[in-house]
Amino acid sequence: MIEPSVSDDVAQALAAKRAVVALESTIFSNLGLPAPANAEALELCKQAVLAHGAVPAVTAILDGRPQVGLSPDREKRVLEGSRKVAERDLAVAQAQRWEVGVTTVSATVALAHAVGIPVFATGGIGGVHRGATGDISADLDAIANHPVITVCAGAKAFLDLPRTLEYLETAGVPVLGWQHDWFPAFYTRSSGLPIPHRVDDERTVCDVLRFRARPDTGVLLTAPIPVEDEIPAERIDAVLTAALAASAEAGVAGPAVTPYVLARIEKETDGDSIPANLALARNNATLAARIAVALASV
Repeated sequence: MIEPSVSDDVAQALAAKRAVVALESTIFSNLGLPAPANAEALELCKQAVLAHGAVPAVTAILDGRPQVGLSPDREKRVLEGSRKVAERDLAVAQAQRWEVGVTTVSATVALAHAVGIPVFATGGIGGVHRGATGDISADLDAIANHPVITVCAGAKAFLDLPRTLEYLETAGVPVLGWQHDWFPAFYTRSSGLPIPHRVDDERTVCDVLRFRARPDTGVLLTAPIPVEDEIPAERIDAVLTAALAASAEAGVAGPAVTPYVLARIEKETDGDSIPANLALARNNATLAARIAVALASV
């Protein structure tokens, strides 16, 4: 069984039934953003959560132990981390005592559920990859099997978004659009796919989790990137096509696809993808804190 080490501030907040927001650590590592943008992202997300009345809980594996909530010295180790931990890897990371493991969406959702944190913020989730590869991110299964609200800017734009939505429907996951009618595509506000359900206030989101048909199923709450930070679809689509072609030519597959493609996107957009990443991550952390506060007040 997962037995995470919980930081004092997070443990105190949970004991007092105060709002807590889980944060993954992959986005804050070199696998998510290059230095120093990764450290900036961490600070932006933490401050956004605190400013809106919740406690941030960054997750990671350190010295073979799952962590929920990190001290500054431990955060520094995460910033330098390069070994990704999905939900399936949690047991292995503990058994083999991995020195530093940065948690993906699936691992973070599992850790959040294990300690009783009902809200989690990330950038964009994984999903079904393009082509007949059968490559489906563990993020989707984790969201479907842990009663946690995941706040994101949709799925990564280089994925097969229609099939990702179909998978979530099959898995019984409610997919919500925060004050928006379209499923976001990470860097752009709309993928052109209608969102299954629009929500306009925090209480409704809380009630969706409360009234779920399956006790172990989570909720996906999508928030589009702020208008001023969006990268136009026509620009990012061409970059994505080139990045995916380069990935295929290089033989990159599985979990390695995401960091490879993100690095190519950064290069091809002359770094414009980094401010967009920072903006959507902070926006998601802000919304997650608002949801967590609403849940704590019920």
